[in-house]
Amino acid sequence: MGLNNKLLTLLIVSQLAGCSTLTEQVTTGFGLFGAPKTVERAALQDFQPSAKATLAWRQQVGGAGGFVFAPALIGDSIYATGQDGQLARFEADSGKLIWRVDVGTKLSSGVGGGNNLLLVGTAKGAVLAFDHDGKPLWQAKVSSEVLSAPQTAEDIVVVRTGDGRIYGLDAKDGKRKWVYQRAMPALVLRNYTGVVVTRGAVLAGFPGGKLVALNLINGTVGWEATVALPRGATELERIADITSLPVADTNMVCAVAFQGRAACFDLLRGNQLWAREISSIAGLSMDNRYLYVSDAKGAVQALDKSSGASIWKQDKLSGREVTAPLLLNGYVVVADFQGFAHFLARDDGSFAARIATDGSPVVTPLVALKGEMLMQTLNGGVFSLTVQ
Repeated sequence: MGLNNKLLTLLIVSQLAGCSTLTEQVTTGFGLFGAPKTVERAALQDFQPSAKATLAWRQQVGGAGGFVFAPALIGDSIYATGQDGQLARFEADSGKLIWRVDVGTKLSSGVGGGNNLLLVGTAKGAVLAFDHDGKPLWQAKVSSEVLSAPQTAEDIVVVRTGDGRIYGLDAKDGKRKWVYQRAMPALVLRNYTGVVVTRGAVLAGFPGGKLVALNLINGTVGWEATVALPRGATELERIADITSLPVADTNMVCAVAFQGRAACFDLLRGNQLWAREISSIAGLSMDNRYLYVSDAKGAVQALDKSSGASIWKQDKLSGREVTAPLLLNGYVVVADFQGFAHFLARDDGSFAARIATDGSPVVTPLVALKGEMLMQTLNGGVFSLTVQ
């Protein structure tokens, strides 16, 4: 049984009042098992800006319609789509529309690709490939809905499906080369996260707190590590799913689980380097010093990358359903359920700048863009933002 904890929480959006917290009746995924859960959302507080956030450009694509979509930077262009099937290409620098095509069907994933290949997925388990001019190349069929953008490297297209499988397809024609499948717990959160492809490996987190590294070429398991162990008396309490992308550098990979831990591992062998208790749905990012995590309560935390020790915690965004952090021009950026982007100082987490967009939620990871950042809202707004 699937639970869309994040999206269901975001269905009810209210105007902020001038108080320190807002109490809202919102139906979370767990509310499906009983009465709606009452969530305390922090109101936005005034601060003295130490930086200036600006809008570089804005475009519009189709709304999410119950799925999640993120724009993609491929080469010098931005590609974006929504559920209605309108696939668009924009200039990265200016946001100018280059072309827009109708793919002929409703979509359920954002855009992935590279090497003159654009990839999108549908709720009926179709993977659609186009060239960079929007011309159809091939279609492939997988076992269930495609909820995250397909990835490609070394002539392999990697697709994750809603039933937990990961497929390796031939980038030339979409023919299946391998498939990875594992047993799933009885109760899982509906998972819109995809995979990370790096150094010949496919990195993916799973329900039950497992992180797996697969061989990109043949799909065999290189290693499997435990980020978190399910615990508790009920199936609900035992949910310990990894619902966000892992992050990796040349030596280590880190992941975080809901109702579990954040943990880092040796990238080549999967040996655990450190772990600490923290719960997150949105995910994490890292630079050369710190690991940044948006926890399940909406606080943004910085941890020492080498040990996991706490560096700072910004809890004034509690309950605002913030995204995974993104590093931009020396700042830590998160977006929230009302489309605000918040820029935090990297060294202490203090507020440096804030900018509003279209008022609708941002639930997908922010995208780095050559000194700027991209974000896409559930209403289909695509924004390029920067901070100075």
